[in-house]
Amino acid sequence: MAISAPNTGTSPTATDTGQSYGAPLATVTTLFFMWGFLTCLNDILVPHLKPIFDLNYTRVMLIQFAFFGAYFIFSIPSAKIIDWIGYQRSMVVGLLTMGAGAFLFVPAASVPSYPLFLGALIVLAAGITCLQVAANPYVTVLGKPETASSRLNLTQAFNSLGTFLAPFFGGLFILTQARRIEDVRAMAPDVLQAYRLHEAATVKMPYVGLGIALVLLAIAIGSFKLPKIPHAQHQIGEKVGDSIWKHPNLIFGAIAIFVYVGAEVSIGSFLVNYFGQPDIGALPEKVAASFVAFYWGGAMVGRFIGSALLQKIKTGGLLGVCAICAAALVAISMLTNGHAAMYSIILVGFFNSIMFPSIFTLGVAELGPLTGDGSGIMIMAIVGGAILPVAQGWIADHIGIHHAFFLPVICYLYILFFALSGSKPNSERYAKA
Repeated sequence: MAISAPNTGTSPTATDTGQSYGAPLATVTTLFFMWGFLTCLNDILVPHLKPIFDLNYTRVMLIQFAFFGAYFIFSIPSAKIIDWIGYQRSMVVGLLTMGAGAFLFVPAASVPSYPLFLGALIVLAAGITCLQVAANPYVTVLGKPETASSRLNLTQAFNSLGTFLAPFFGGLFILTQARRIEDVRAMAPDVLQAYRLHEAATVKMPYVGLGIALVLLAIAIGSFKLPKIPHAQHQIGEKVGDSIWKHPNLIFGAIAIFVYVGAEVSIGSFLVNYFGQPDIGALPEKVAASFVAFYWGGAMVGRFIGSALLQKIKTGGLLGVCAICAAALVAISMLTNGHAAMYSIILVGFFNSIMFPSIFTLGVAELGPLTGDGSGIMIMAIVGGAILPVAQGWIADHIGIHHAFFLPVICYLYILFFALSGSKPNSERYAKA
């Protein structure tokens, strides 16, 4: 599962004297934007496909299960690919795989078939997994260790820019004046099939356009020479006198990634339907989608602010404050109605902002040449985005969508534990009193 780049070619290394990291960071940042954009489009697919295929909350959350389950399946193979062909070529492979997944939306919509939609999402997510396994540790170690969290927060801010723009894009090009489930069920079989074909077809143009953009970006990335990071990688077969299992901060960090992604995706996936509830916002889907953008936009703003704050404040301390605030806001939304419930859940996005990059950097701290292996474990933990939304969907089917949000509250409380205790690296955990 080691992540490495071959030592051939003429690309500069990240340890070269006077090496400027601005250009490579800017290049890799484009990848963060693209996978954020495509990931957040799932929040539009959930309410769009729900009436088309007459799905309950549990079944429609298979969208997130298929997408984020791919992280668990493809993280280790992605790490092996990076061992064989290096970071840069793996990024190109990831982008091309993402493009293939986007193009598969065309046959899925032409049938239309819910399983084919899920298959397209798995292929799309496989490509994103490859990018994540490479790009996150690359940004973390491409510079001074003490500014790793700040640096990753900055690049993740552009990831959030993608998640902010995606709901507007999806609301404009994908969401239509969706019918109620009851109306769909009352249709005659031939009318129902025509309705499904018409509604499903709205995803074709957006995803074909995105597929073309991904192919063009793959060509651009392939033509750029990125510096190597040999101090944070090792070659296939190379022996390292350490083990990732001897670093509790990595294990606790992987669990924290699991619950964080699960909580963030669970909230985002339900917002359109949540804001449509009569006692919450009673908003049409297109209007609700624009409010979802503010949830993700809050994360973008928070990451820019967090990038500056983390140059002066300890990562664990700021992460703990954000976990407390996020848990409190979700609880407020559960216990209130109307605008109070709406805006409190939207504000959670702001406090989600620094969580992923901060958990990631704390989790891979002091791993040295095992940084790549640790990255693979951390990215595998993104499978939380597959499991927890389905769990919350099941809860929503039984007790209602409003009170199903207690699950994210539990997740944020665990992140608080990680920030205060679980994130300590071995140098602090086993330091002599």
